[in-house]
Amino acid sequence: MSAKSLLSVVTIAHNEEKKIEDCLRSTEDWAGEHIIVDDFSTDRTVELARKYTDKIFQRKMDVEGIHRNWAYKNAHHEWVLSLDADETVTDELKKEINDVIMSNADFSAYSIPLKTYIGDYWLRYGGWYPAGKLRLFKKEKFKYEEVGVHPRIILEGKCGHLKRDIIHRGYSDFHDLFDGLNRQTTLEAEKWSNEKRAIGAGKMVWKACDRFFRSYLRKKGYKDGIVGFVIAVHSALYQILSYAKYWELQKKEAR
Repeated sequence: MSAKSLLSVVTIAHNEEKKIEDCLRSTEDWAGEHIIVDDFSTDRTVELARKYTDKIFQRKMDVEGIHRNWAYKNAHHEWVLSLDADETVTDELKKEINDVIMSNADFSAYSIPLKTYIGDYWLRYGGWYPAGKLRLFKKEKFKYEEVGVHPRIILEGKCGHLKRDIIHRGYSDFHDLFDGLNRQTTLEAEKWSNEKRAIGAGKMVWKACDRFFRSYLRKKGYKDGIVGFVIAVHSALYQILSYAKYWELQKKEAR
């Protein structure tokens, strides 16, 4: 049986008409199937995806962990590659995945390095590369914690590590980067509030400073020039904005 018949690729999408075709083209004629779970996009995402796959489902994104687990359950094959709509698979990674699937090694999952770009700039430092993410797994051995932001992975078995990259073209420019920050910090604040976390301003300031210096100095973000500096500021702002929005939610609840 060919490696193609042993792999399902699953992509969660929402208004990704600019990137979804590159994602799908990168797995065409390789994966056994490429499943798209669309969050009721209002652009041409579904129309474009239909050119490459008939495995398209629509489900409203509610809680990220629940949504992702639901998506993976639609996979037909034992092995699943979770690939975001702004990501592509290199030929070198395809070969490496084929090899590990066929090897019957004693692993339930593998992490894969992400090569992230802002526009055409590859982020080499600041902790962004290789920064492996667990993306390849046996469907029955893997699930996400069912929470709305940064769900933790629950894995039965051991995790191996691949060497070849997923290409992540996550941000077209700095504007796009900070747009994402606004959305992510809103979800983070809601998570803190729902979990009744006790978070004070002092802890926020400490974590913001720690994130900046860890990214810019300890992980050598300065080697990425102005981009590395902006990324370090972004890391600090994540803590500051999350706390500010959390503070607002607490005030509203008190009233």
